[in-house]
Amino acid sequence: MNSGAKRFLIAAILVAAVVSAFSAQFNRYYLGVVIDIGINVILAVSLNLINGHTGQFSLGHAGFMAVGAYAAAKISIVFSDKIPAQLAPVLFVAALLSGGLLAALSGLAVGVPTLRLRGDYLAIVTLGFGEIIRVVLQNMESVGAASGLKNIPHDTNLFWAWAFAAITVFVVTSIVNSTYGRGFIAVHDDEIAASSIGVNPVRYKVTAFVFGAFFAGIAGGLYAHHKQFLSPTGFDFLKSIDIVMMVILGGMGRTAGVIVAAVLLTLLPEFLRGFAEYRMILYSLLIIVLMILRPQGLFNFKNPWRAKA
Repeated sequence: MNSGAKRFLIAAILVAAVVSAFSAQFNRYYLGVVIDIGINVILAVSLNLINGHTGQFSLGHAGFMAVGAYAAAKISIVFSDKIPAQLAPVLFVAALLSGGLLAALSGLAVGVPTLRLRGDYLAIVTLGFGEIIRVVLQNMESVGAASGLKNIPHDTNLFWAWAFAAITVFVVTSIVNSTYGRGFIAVHDDEIAASSIGVNPVRYKVTAFVFGAFFAGIAGGLYAHHKQFLSPTGFDFLKSIDIVMMVILGGMGRTAGVIVAAVLLTLLPEFLRGFAEYRMILYSLLIIVLMILRPQGLFNFKNPWRAKA
């Protein structure tokens, strides 16, 4: 593991802890937006492992997020009254990890039978998976069905959101820059050539989906404990498009650029709140202009922790 990445992780967690200690003095609206940014960084960086580093095209990331959100929220609701208040942070982390693991299993379930597909076919399958998850949740009475899941403990704060964002960046960067992670790059560049040198493209695709889904589930759990209410409509196709936009705008496979794009596309709707009905039109125009003028992404920065060849 790169020592620079380790220093980044430690520094980011310490900064998050210090800033969070003074968060009670911040404006609640701005604090909520900063927490949203941390959650979106997790979503964007985890999808970047799938779409950017491994070269797949998933449109179902909101489905993995939904699995983690509902699982973590349900665990917290069921057990929050049965444990001492001192153990609430332990329960919260356990709920997040449980949601992430369940999302990872979902990623494995969708990955094993479908990742022999490529391009548009894979995108359609993952889109269908995301919609299946949404419809199932919409009809599950145990999680509130269409009326949504309420009374979720408010456990997510600035520290948790940004600490997990730092961990996500660290883990994904370390995986990609490891010897094993070179397989992701090989699959991205040319699956046939990768197969010819002994790299199993399906195994790497499934691995990317499992890790990406795990962190999407973590982000979902943080989101649930931040908003304190979940509705299946919050995890529809448009949510997946939002996350994909962050990866495309930031530059496929560029972690630093994806982080900048996640920040920008979290703040942009807040500035355009008075024009919310035109947001998707603006996003669509942005994609068209981006693909024509700068297909590599607006923020295609060099990764400072990328291992040298």
